[in-house]
Amino acid sequence: MQIETSGTLLEVLDIKLIESGPDRVVLEMPISPKVHQYFGILHGGASAVLAESAASIGAQVNCADGSYPVGIELNISHLRARRDGTLTATALPVRKGRTVHVWTVDLDDEKGARVATARCTLSIRKVSE
Repeated sequence: MQIETSGTLLEVLDIKLIESGPDRVVLEMPISPKVHQYFGILHGGASAVLAESAASIGAQVNCADGSYPVGIELNISHLRARRDGTLTATALPVRKGRTVHVWTVDLDDEKGARVATARCTLSIRKVSE
């Protein structure tokens, strides 16, 4: 899937699409001062952006006839602090319904340690909505 990131938050945070398919999406984001909070560690909001972006791309891959996903709920548990390295988000569908999708997203560092885990619910809307 081709996504345009120019001028978006994905570009600002250097988030890269690694893999996208109807049953798995993988994104990567470098952990640098750009995504730190004031203590010098990864900001939970940056992790949340990465998680919701992965789920949204997964839902979009599954949308037909001009439908599009809109995030309506995000729950994320932050498990470990990180100052540097690379954060990889892997999104998998729990349910891909006609009007609602639910995806789980695991965020791991470059050594495979789980940094956060999330669940994202998305509403599938028609272009006219």
